[in-house]
Amino acid sequence: MTPKKQRRLAFAITLLLAGGGAAGIILYNLGQNTQFFRSPSDLVTQPVPPGLVFRVGGLVETGSVKRDTGLDVHFVVTDGKNSIPVSYSGILPDLFREGQGVVALGTRAQDGTFTAREVLAKHDEKYMPPEVVDALKRSGHWQEGQKGPGAS
Repeated sequence: MTPKKQRRLAFAITLLLAGGGAAGIILYNLGQNTQFFRSPSDLVTQPVPPGLVFRVGGLVETGSVKRDTGLDVHFVVTDGKNSIPVSYSGILPDLFREGQGVVALGTRAQDGTFTAREVLAKHDEKYMPPEVVDALKRSGHWQEGQKGPGAS
């Protein structure tokens, strides 16, 4: 093999290794930043280990919102079959209320309470996050043509 071919081969191998390394780093970081959606019933059938970041969604259970001192609030998210207690410290969205759809991002503690970092509420009476609609349909608490829980 001539020196020119050796340099080309070395360059090609280096380029492939660098590209493979960059792709590996990107895929690893994407996997670390993926947050999965779960309904309360999903959490009963497939428990999530404590510390794993994911999203939980459903309806805010009527009568479950309890406000502590400051910005701490506790409420329960339900899909009609199962429920999960949620604690959150921060300002809730203006549209947050009992009986409305909600998606929370956070982790589950050892005691089963979901500690939310972020809480999202539906933005109008016609919208419900698709994941929440799917979970409500699976639990039998969604009827076709329904605008959303709590909609007039």
